[in-house]
Amino acid sequence: MTVRDPLPGAALESIFVVIVATGVIWVGSRWLEESAEHLAGYYGLPAVIQGSIIVAVGSSFPELVSVVLTSLSGTFGMGVGAIVGSAVFNILVIPALAGIVADGELVTSRTVVYKEAQFYMIAIAVLVVTFALAVIYHPLSRGPTLIGELTRPLAMLPLLLYGLYLFVQWQDISDYSPSETHSGISKRREWGKLAAGLLLILVAVEGLVTSVESLGHLFSIPEFFAGVTIIAAATSLPDLLVSVRAANAGKGITSVGNVLGSNTFDLLVTIPVGVLIVGVVPVNFTVAIPMLAALTLATVLLFTFLRTDLVVTNVESYVLLGTYVVFLLWVVAETTGMTQIIHSA
Repeated sequence: MTVRDPLPGAALESIFVVIVATGVIWVGSRWLEESAEHLAGYYGLPAVIQGSIIVAVGSSFPELVSVVLTSLSGTFGMGVGAIVGSAVFNILVIPALAGIVADGELVTSRTVVYKEAQFYMIAIAVLVVTFALAVIYHPLSRGPTLIGELTRPLAMLPLLLYGLYLFVQWQDISDYSPSETHSGISKRREWGKLAAGLLLILVAVEGLVTSVESLGHLFSIPEFFAGVTIIAAATSLPDLLVSVRAANAGKGITSVGNVLGSNTFDLLVTIPVGVLIVGVVPVNFTVAIPMLAALTLATVLLFTFLRTDLVVTNVESYVLLGTYVVFLLWVVAETTGMTQIIHSA
């Protein structure tokens, strides 16, 4: 990487904003997670629903904001990179750390494995098909680099699948009878705390995205890889906090449900929302698909570990962490030109 216009002061300022914004996201997400958990308990929702929908959607708000902001600023590639990078981080790092803090084992259930994990694999497949349709029916270029336009009608395909996901969840809780509910909770206070957390995250993510864009221009970092690394790690903090705390409290189902539910929301909702706001965004198929292939392999690895005795052991946790290190090394190799699996523009 080369520096186009060496401005150490500007670079230090951007790095400082990234650090501060990351901390603010952590605080705001903590408020959001706590209020969402209290509200889920108040309404008597089962653990898997708390993790895969209520808490997952809340902790995915940073990714949603980052995609919206990058779409409006014309750097949609960075937003997609943040989603894919965050998804890989969620799949490999969060269950690993949750398993380590949960006395060496992260206990899950057949419901999480056979419904949440498998539905998430379908979500990845649908997103790949959506990107492929954009290249086939709205091509911008052909050859070594395949770029297509992702339009609003195409963006509706993932959203429709998420609608099916919500329908399946609703069917599962239609006959659920909670053993206890938290009736002493103030709904108004918890909803207010949730809104305050969302507002805090909104402001912080805007500063984060702006600073990362600035660093990318200074050091000639491709926008997709800036999203995969820096923004992805920062916006994954809420999911990390939620899942690790749940695992430490012995709530393995909620912990894993949050990871898979959050990733499902990111792929099927956040990316289409960015398209619906802007109208049309370019999708570099030759960049997105190898990254989604890496995400698929990570998901298969986690699914295999989850299905084995329905737990993630201590050894398996370290294997997941090692796999993420390999992923980061590959991203660095692609950015520096050491490998050329991804044919970017």
